[in-house]
Amino acid sequence: MNTELPPAPSASVSHDSINVSVGGGISSSNYNGASQNSLASRSKSIELLSSTGMGDLTVTKSYKRDTKHRVFVNRSLHLEKIKFFGFDMDYTLAVYKSPQYESMSFHLVVERLISIGYPTQIRDFEYDPTFPVRGLWFDTKYGNLLKVDAYGNLLVCVHGFAFLKPSEVRTLYPNKFIQLEENRIYVLNTLFNLPETYLLACLIDFFTNSDEFTKCNYDSRLASEPTGVKCHDLYMSFKSIFQDCRDAMDWVHLKGDLKRLTVKNLENFVHRDTLLPVLLDRMRDHGSKSFLLTNSEYDYTSKIMSYLLETPERAWESYFDYIVVDSKKPNFFGEGTILRQIDKRTGAQRIGIHTGPLQQGQIYSGGCCDVFSELIGAKGKDVLYIGDHIFGDILKSKKIRGWRTFLIIPELAQELYVWTNKKMLYNRLQNLDAILSDIYRNLDSASPFSPNISNVQEAMREVTHEMDLSYGMLGSLFRSGSRQTFFASQVIRYADLYAASFLNLLHYPFSYLFKAPPMLVS
Repeated sequence: MNTELPPAPSASVSHDSINVSVGGGISSSNYNGASQNSLASRSKSIELLSSTGMGDLTVTKSYKRDTKHRVFVNRSLHLEKIKFFGFDMDYTLAVYKSPQYESMSFHLVVERLISIGYPTQIRDFEYDPTFPVRGLWFDTKYGNLLKVDAYGNLLVCVHGFAFLKPSEVRTLYPNKFIQLEENRIYVLNTLFNLPETYLLACLIDFFTNSDEFTKCNYDSRLASEPTGVKCHDLYMSFKSIFQDCRDAMDWVHLKGDLKRLTVKNLENFVHRDTLLPVLLDRMRDHGSKSFLLTNSEYDYTSKIMSYLLETPERAWESYFDYIVVDSKKPNFFGEGTILRQIDKRTGAQRIGIHTGPLQQGQIYSGGCCDVFSELIGAKGKDVLYIGDHIFGDILKSKKIRGWRTFLIIPELAQELYVWTNKKMLYNRLQNLDAILSDIYRNLDSASPFSPNISNVQEAMREVTHEMDLSYGMLGSLFRSGSRQTFFASQVIRYADLYAASFLNLLHYPFSYLFKAPPMLVS
């Protein structure tokens, strides 16, 4: 089985060499022309196959690059047609070292919570990188971390560090299903959310197991199960704990010491790859332009990029045609903000609105996608934007502006390693599925009895659990058994390409056609 995530459903199928589109077709008036074109195309394809020794039409296994160097494809993309390569900075150009960076962030947020009144005992928390996984939902009502599939069906439910049994899950979530309600569910989608995910589990576990606190329901008319904890006359809802954690995380990033400590110890927290300037220069040599579009402010961006790219002979700005900081994504892809030029000597924004043109070597702040695209002369599909944030970078740039998208998933390297080494578990799951199919082989609607499949179901659960533990306590980023996660469904829907690192592009020519495998349904 391919290591790629299943591609998006195909929009059309081939039938008797005539393309029949879903929801459409070929009218009788155009049938003859279509038939002649189809026959000509078929002759060319047979001639080509024969000339390459594949004329017997047997399926030939295509060449694939080494897994660690591969770029995976959801929608076909011809690299030759890309005129602009756009980059996010954090976790894309600047790859933070894990778990050092997450651990620092975790402890800074803990200290912030203590400063606003949380018990000093939480200072004993230690970050465990084996627990959190991206793409979890946090249910602010019941204080649970949820791993769900694309449709809101629950795959895993954790309260603190207690994994709920199926019967307990059904009590809270009838039919093991929940809707993505913005006022109740928070999606922990980004790499910055990893320490936050673990801290939420720590806090819920701490308060629900403390002798000083008891789980309770502030208003039984709104919920029958506990929605918080109480100590004497103090009530803390799970929602308020979440909001405190969220606010503390934002404070650490915007006003706290996270960025100061990062730039103070760049070698400890940021990977520096000598291949980065090589790829950026090759993009230029190919005739494409590149731009940096980041939410980070100028001072921090300059220090990070100087560390990654600058040499005594060359400034980091020279690697990009256009640079925009403090872009306020995802708002940048909507109404945006005022576009201003940055004074590089002081780091301050110049007064007034910058009306263009955008000059190489200069730094700009804010703006919006419409204005930016007009100033650089880019149309939607001219741009391949590369980032790690599935909502801020990928979803909005794809959905609103039609940019081509390349999602960076650093966890992919470990996911593929486990997938390769534990593939026998997935094969075992497929064999159990075959057994289940065989049980029902000779049964139809006239069958008077229902076969006992409990043993097969239990075996499937055991294999799925063993597979999940191979990845970590909360399992794979992409799957639970044979079921895709919510995160995986977003990758399939919005990312044209994805890889563990965009530096994998070094292993492909700029004329390369990334071809999605043809499938009727995924």
